[in-house]
Amino acid sequence: MNEMTPIRARKPDWLRVKAPTSVGFAETRKLMRRLNLNTVCEEAACPNIGECWTQKHATVMILGDTCTRACAFCNVKTGMPRPVDPLEPEHVAVAAGELGLEHIVITSVDRDDLPDGGAQQFVKVIEALRKNAPQTTIEILTPDFRNKADHAMEAIVEARPDVFNHNLETVPRLYPTIRPGARYYHSLRLLERVKQRDPSIFTKSGMMMGLGEGRLEVHQVMDDMRSAGIDFLTLGQYLQPTPRHAKVVDFVTPKQFASYGDIARAKGFLLVSSTPLTRSSYHAGEDFARLRAAREKQLAR
Repeated sequence: MNEMTPIRARKPDWLRVKAPTSVGFAETRKLMRRLNLNTVCEEAACPNIGECWTQKHATVMILGDTCTRACAFCNVKTGMPRPVDPLEPEHVAVAAGELGLEHIVITSVDRDDLPDGGAQQFVKVIEALRKNAPQTTIEILTPDFRNKADHAMEAIVEARPDVFNHNLETVPRLYPTIRPGARYYHSLRLLERVKQRDPSIFTKSGMMMGLGEGRLEVHQVMDDMRSAGIDFLTLGQYLQPTPRHAKVVDFVTPKQFASYGDIARAKGFLLVSSTPLTRSSYHAGEDFARLRAAREKQLAR
């Protein structure tokens, strides 16, 4: 090994997953290729891809495979994106139908090059799904639409996705190094405005653990999220995609994740997922059913 090659921390046993080899995995990949769709599962090197694709669950990443930002944690390539694909909304709807999805998660790269940050493409995808796959509930995981007009977010809310997710990713102190193109309070305010505009839409956000955040800082982010009316919190372990990305400062144990989960539930979130392998869209369909049930129980009191 070249002595200049950075050495990544070895994963503990609880983060080891099997390489995907199933027929379902191959079929899901073939479908995505045929429809010319990108997935965050592949682009972000998600450790759960084998499990999810075997069950024919995939998180579609719209607006291309090239991001205009360069976050220190993200494996999606950075550069000048290609023009928006006008056929993409229809292709997403076809994929949802062929996979038989009850719940779909749609995310995207950041598109700071577009006047609306790509908001209209989210709207078109939601409309195509409502028309062609009406049985499928829709969860979106959006960029922050920073420096875009308010109507970018408002247009998406008016299209009425079932879940509006935007990840805060980390604690405010780490934003300059981990998420330099974003602003913590802007992201928090985005989710607050979604809830104010349409309280019936579930709001969701998540954090990566192991980047050097302090326990009290995590508790403060939870409090900020609750003040913004966020319903669903996800906490998962950050994994370094390549030696060029931000290093893992520590591997948070399953016991510590369980403790964070207990604290978050005590703070009033409708639903919490806090495990090392938790990701924004991991088990999203099952979680949506639990989220809806939790709201119904709350309203029945």
